[in-house]
Amino acid sequence: MIIEYIRYEVTDADALVSAYQQASRALDASAHCLSYELSRCTEEPSWFLLRIEWDSADGHLQGFRKSPEFGPFLQAVRPFISQIREMRHYEQTSVVKRKS
Repeated sequence: MIIEYIRYEVTDADALVSAYQQASRALDASAHCLSYELSRCTEEPSWFLLRIEWDSADGHLQGFRKSPEFGPFLQAVRPFISQIREMRHYEQTSVVKRKS
C-alpha cells in the first residue's frame, strides 16, 4: 500500500469539496483506490489535505492514471491543480495505531 497526500490552498473551499464529491465516483470505481478522505484545516480554512490509499505506487501511477476512470477524475479536479502546494507518496512505517 502507498499513501498519496495532496495539500491544497484554495480560494473557493465549497467548490473544491464539490469537485471531490464528483471525483470520488472515479476513485470508488478504481480497483487500485483503497480509501480516501478530504480534510479541511480548522486553523486555516483555505487549506485542505487529501489522503488517498492506493494498492501500490504502480497501481496509482500506471493502473489508475491509465484507466477510463482517470479522465472524469481529472476533469473534476483540474480547476484546483494550480492550488496544489504539495503532492507526494508515502509509505507507512511500523508506527501505526487505529482505534475502532
